[in-house]
Amino acid sequence: MGKLVNPPSGGEIENINLKEALEERYLAYALSTIMHRALPDARDGLKPVHRRILHAMRLLRLDPKSAPKKCARIVGDVMGQYHPHGDQAIYDALVRLAQDFAQRYPLVEGQGNFGNIDGDNAAAMRYTEARLTEVARLLLDGIDENAVDFRETYDQANEEPIVLPAAFPNLLANGSQGIAVGMATSIPPHNAAELCDAALYLISHPNATSEQLINFVPGPDLPTGGIIVDGRDGIAETYRTGRGSFRVRARWQKEEGGRGTWNIVVTEIPYLVPKSRLIEKIAELLQEKKLPLLADVRDESAEDVRIVLEPRSRTVDPVILMESLFKLTELESRVPMNVNVLSRGKVPKVLGLAECLREWLDHRREVLIRRSQFRLDAIDKRLEILGGLLIVYLDLDKVIKIIREEDEPKAELMKVFKLTEIQANAILDTRLRSLRKLEEMELKREQKSLQEEKATIENLLGSEKVQWQTVSWQIREVRKSFGPDTALGKRRTEFAEAPDTSDIDFAEAMVEREPITVIVSQKGWIRAMKGHQTDISAVQFKGDDNLKTAFFAETTSKIIVVATNGRFFTLDASKLPGGRGFGDPIRLMVDLEEGEDFIAAFPYRAGTKLLVAGTDGRGFVVPTDDVIANTRKGKQILNLDEPAKLTVCADVQGDHVAIVGENRKLLLFPLDQVPEMTRGKGVRLQRYKDGGVSDAKVFALDSGLTWKDTSGRTWTVEKSELAEWIGNRAEAGRLPPKGFPRSNKFE
Repeated sequence: MGKLVNPPSGGEIENINLKEALEERYLAYALSTIMHRALPDARDGLKPVHRRILHAMRLLRLDPKSAPKKCARIVGDVMGQYHPHGDQAIYDALVRLAQDFAQRYPLVEGQGNFGNIDGDNAAAMRYTEARLTEVARLLLDGIDENAVDFRETYDQANEEPIVLPAAFPNLLANGSQGIAVGMATSIPPHNAAELCDAALYLISHPNATSEQLINFVPGPDLPTGGIIVDGRDGIAETYRTGRGSFRVRARWQKEEGGRGTWNIVVTEIPYLVPKSRLIEKIAELLQEKKLPLLADVRDESAEDVRIVLEPRSRTVDPVILMESLFKLTELESRVPMNVNVLSRGKVPKVLGLAECLREWLDHRREVLIRRSQFRLDAIDKRLEILGGLLIVYLDLDKVIKIIREEDEPKAELMKVFKLTEIQANAILDTRLRSLRKLEEMELKREQKSLQEEKATIENLLGSEKVQWQTVSWQIREVRKSFGPDTALGKRRTEFAEAPDTSDIDFAEAMVEREPITVIVSQKGWIRAMKGHQTDISAVQFKGDDNLKTAFFAETTSKIIVVATNGRFFTLDASKLPGGRGFGDPIRLMVDLEEGEDFIAAFPYRAGTKLLVAGTDGRGFVVPTDDVIANTRKGKQILNLDEPAKLTVCADVQGDHVAIVGENRKLLLFPLDQVPEMTRGKGVRLQRYKDGGVSDAKVFALDSGLTWKDTSGRTWTVEKSELAEWIGNRAEAGRLPPKGFPRSNKFE
């Protein structure tokens, strides 16, 4: 081991606790990030970098009507004088201020490539040019008139504004995104005209709540349009607390093609979703076969967004296709709202809608008072000079004589005419050509006009009511410039109810609807053949197995399978094995106990009913909707006591029940004597001394009782001949009519 080295001597050594030092430094870093980088000021809605860009552009005289300058020049000025950070960071902020798909009301007008909605970057700053927009001019309006405080820049060589006068409700109109330390902000853009309306209401009703203001501001107005599908209550809560999110969907329409074909065209996508990434994701899901309803996706966008979605077939429901895409892709996205801003430019706070507008209005009033005071001071100064000049005009010859003959004319003028130093200087600076009679009249007119203006300003400064009236007038002027009838002010994002999809089974909807024939063998093997096969005599079975039942269905159908233990299982027709082989055993698809078997299989039909009965003669009617099972374990419907088994599962179509026992006794009784239940043991349907149920069916008495004999012929016994078998539930019954099959089965 090396020996310990003592610290160098000379100079004082201070011991610092590492924990305290780290805490102190990290807190300083966190505060710096929160205050000077990530969170916007509630008054002008700007972060320091954006404020510095606008201020530097104003000093470069890049007004809306002047010629633009290279962005490299702007970035250089901002970096050199105000913002000691990387040039790329400054340029990225400048680019974002110019993107009309990122900013609802761009503050910078760019010339050249400033990126696009696909997510492509802007050209290098040496190629692009920029100037301020009218919105930025409003934000800066009055900055020369002591409207806001200035502070020294980082190198104490210059001054920069702490906040802008902000004659435009920029915080909510353009929104903001930022991640600080331990807190973040996310404010979606809103419609400026709606914000102005809400602000005017707030001026006339100072105690108005956010809930009242959403009558004016129903929700965000995003640069890329789209449709918000949230309920009004959810939106009201978000605006009340300042926290929440909005579900935004792409705008789409069905576009008819030739011969019954159609496509879906998406014309607006959610805010902050790069189009290229969205299309890549849809194409990826297509390749992974996760979008079976969709055949193809194409990007046909030029200046406007145009994404073409081609359905798999013309029978696909466009709403279901779009709902599946909304579920799986960014065609629907959540726009978060977390209005975490610097209240009064100092305290990080989450503000609701009313508080945001209140901060802006209070700032506007303060700006008005400061600008008015600045103007008042200028008027007082000018009136003082005018007063001196008008005194001089009373005796011009004396003034000229003093100036010509005195060594110290200024002091002499002040003494003779009782002038202030400012007035004396003004007289000495007056040109000879101004000493004509006409000029005196001009000065008197100017003096009168300034005195009237002074009275108006003093009235404004002395009355809070007049101040708010002036602020209201200014806001109305802004609203006029960005009203709903202007190209920039027209609302882009609409509101709609999302279609109710609770009754749509997406797993089923994702399957293409095709006819199939389901074949079940005696030993419980199942398969699905394409199409509706009327002749299945050629179908092969394994070994000594043979056909138990076959029925028509569709790939979207649910197949119900009934077991002897009283359980009902549900299979998806789309997942059944194809008809080329012998199929698969149903036992592999469901969890069936050992020793149990399947007695029936049929397609599920909504709204129908079934008669179920066990070998012990007990049973009941169950709605088919209640036998659907969602798991492999199935659903217990008929509860049985050993050794009884479920033996009857018959469609309920008619008004009477026919039941025959193993003792070959037949009983008919009204269906309404059988209770309807969702599960249980049921009631006794027929009484036996020994044996149990052989078969049962539900039939319409008026049509007579039918059965098939062993040779496949159908027998019918008319109602008039059935009287001796008609009785009540739980009776024993009588031997069946002549011709009833030996198998004791109706089918």
